[in-house]
Amino acid sequence: MTKKIILIIDDEKIVQLLLKTRLEANGFEVVIAHDGNEGLEMARSKNPDLIILDIRMPNKDGISFLNDFRADDSTNHTTPVIILTADEQIADLYKKERNLECMTKPFKSELLLEKIKKYI
Repeated sequence: MTKKIILIIDDEKIVQLLLKTRLEANGFEVVIAHDGNEGLEMARSKNPDLIILDIRMPNKDGISFLNDFRADDSTNHTTPVIILTADEQIADLYKKERNLECMTKPFKSELLLEKIKKYI
């Protein structure tokens, strides 16, 4: 059985390392992008099973990434996205307006794993 691929798009090195370590320990393959531009390239080339997305990043933020990802014919529009942000207001807005799964930083990795397993 092939491992499920999770794409992490976050500019914070500590968050990347924490997520990568925890997710790989739970049997997932993890690929990392540092901003929305790199994330879009990785989404096209790796075809992830799930994306964990930060909102505030340099170059292309999470909101711009999400809009471009959903509009791009070369990406899988049904790929689940979990927003992981330090901004509670943004998380609440995306839960209500876009019906997206959102978590705020700092987060409990057990809760994140539960959300991931709900989708893949």
